[in-house]
Amino acid sequence: MKRALITGITGQDGLYLGELLISKGYEVYGLVRGQNNPKLDTVRRILPEVKLIFGDLTDLPSLLRALETARPHEVYNLGAISFVAYSWENASMTSDVTGKGAFNMLEATRLWAGSKLDDVRFYQASSSEMFGKVQEVPQRESTLLWPRSPYGVAKVFAHYMTINYRESYGMHASSGILFNHESPRRGPEFVTRKITQAVARISLGLQETVALGNLDASRDWGFAGDYVEAMWLMLQQEQADDYVIATGETQTIRELLEVAFGHVGITDWERHVTQDPRFMRPAEVDLLVGDPAKARETLGWKPKVDFRELVQMMVDSDIEDQRQTSR
Repeated sequence: MKRALITGITGQDGLYLGELLISKGYEVYGLVRGQNNPKLDTVRRILPEVKLIFGDLTDLPSLLRALETARPHEVYNLGAISFVAYSWENASMTSDVTGKGAFNMLEATRLWAGSKLDDVRFYQASSSEMFGKVQEVPQRESTLLWPRSPYGVAKVFAHYMTINYRESYGMHASSGILFNHESPRRGPEFVTRKITQAVARISLGLQETVALGNLDASRDWGFAGDYVEAMWLMLQQEQADDYVIATGETQTIRELLEVAFGHVGITDWERHVTQDPRFMRPAEVDLLVGDPAKARETLGWKPKVDFRELVQMMVDSDIEDQRQTSR
């Protein structure tokens, strides 16, 4: 039986990846920061088979202990402070967790595996936010990185450190440069979930408006459940490498609003949306769209859920959640 260790098991990607690996017969361990973590109950409900280990990406000894407990064949480093807006409020912590935390996980894996480093495969969750002020459209693996947030900068550090460990130590370390991927499990602080949750509440008469930032920002949105399959496929390859994981299509926040409100029969959505300067980024990333050709050709991966299906799935889930809550 293969064993896997997932950091960031409490996030949407960690939950979907845990489900995928369990379905493939893995013994799965999840690293959790803090025994009072508010998301512990969610993990235990969705992934009762996962063995939880308490540790911290900023604490190298705790990572070594986690590796010794899990003894994994595959390590998936998904742990990060991943809310971009927050990274301006606390750039130091974002750098420590998202950037240096990835280094700590790489180093802990190298030290723990020792002479058996060839037996362990490592996945780093890189991000399209690394492209920032985009230098070409669409963005591919060779596109110059120009991050526009502390989060993006921290992800660039983690990305290049992963490449460095691959080249310096021969480590089977791959990075997935994932473009925006969403699901009903997305945190409500993220704009997609903020919108679908608001649409659900508005359709049920529980609120009137939602305040947003830049409605013209464009993103390449996919379904998180599809994207975790790409993570797994990377670690099944003979050679480690970096891959852009994206749909290759882009939509604006306005288009997202049209689909979400349209799904509940509201066509004049503008009257329910206000713009608030507080939600504008200090340095905006205007157009992100990935070229997934390499992943398609090498991994045989392509997304199954399209944009409209994704948004409708999230709205339906939030309507059900709001109905359950209001009972």
